[in-house]
Amino acid sequence: MKSFLLAALVFMGLCAAAQPSFMDYQSNFPRVSGAMNRKADTLKKQLAAAGLQWPVKQMYIRSFKYDSQLEVWMRNSRNEPFKLFKTYSVCALAGTLGPKRMQGDYQVPEGFYYINEFKPNSNYHMSLGLNYPNASDKIICTANKFNPGGDIYIHGSCITVGCIPIQDPQIEELYILAMSAKSNGQDFIPVHIYPVRFDNPKSMAYLEKTMKDQPDLEQFADKLKEVYDYFEKEKKLPVISIDAKGDYVLLK
Repeated sequence: MKSFLLAALVFMGLCAAAQPSFMDYQSNFPRVSGAMNRKADTLKKQLAAAGLQWPVKQMYIRSFKYDSQLEVWMRNSRNEPFKLFKTYSVCALAGTLGPKRMQGDYQVPEGFYYINEFKPNSNYHMSLGLNYPNASDKIICTANKFNPGGDIYIHGSCITVGCIPIQDPQIEELYILAMSAKSNGQDFIPVHIYPVRFDNPKSMAYLEKTMKDQPDLEQFADKLKEVYDYFEKEKKLPVISIDAKGDYVLLK
């Protein structure tokens, strides 16, 4: 009996060891393997130069609609502050400032999301899906009898009808970094999408002009700014809750 149990444990251990990692699985796709061949060594060197480890330990993405920027932040452990690793240009924009509320409104969402899908064979080169609509979006859209839509991605090809597009070489880098973080155990890679950089006077002036006579939009932007200000000060992510009305609540 003991011999049987020992053999079973050994067999289970071998099966576990044989399980491919998420990165191994993704690398079976030609676009991913090609991107790894082109980008992986350079990314590893850039991470090392920044004092960051490979494989990626902790990753955070934030994007600014009006400023057309997408930032990639990294850290080596939960006890460290995040470091800015890369800033990419968002190369096309649909809609205007303000959250996405309806299918077909061409709006890029605003709020707090995470990567929930990897598409190595995307029509837009490579794509990282976002969990839009999130719980906040669903509550608000349900209350207003809106269909929120879906299928929001960070992707390549530099075209958009409501997503966040960057150039193909950049989505390859971002895809590899996110793939590495997920393969290394980070199941939820946060993605925060803001209307503007709140520390940029020109951007703030445009936001204020857009929000004029729209108190709901102003209140929404103020909630986003609380999280932005916290991260700028602490370089760590706060705990964010959602109340019964769908409003974001910063818990710190």
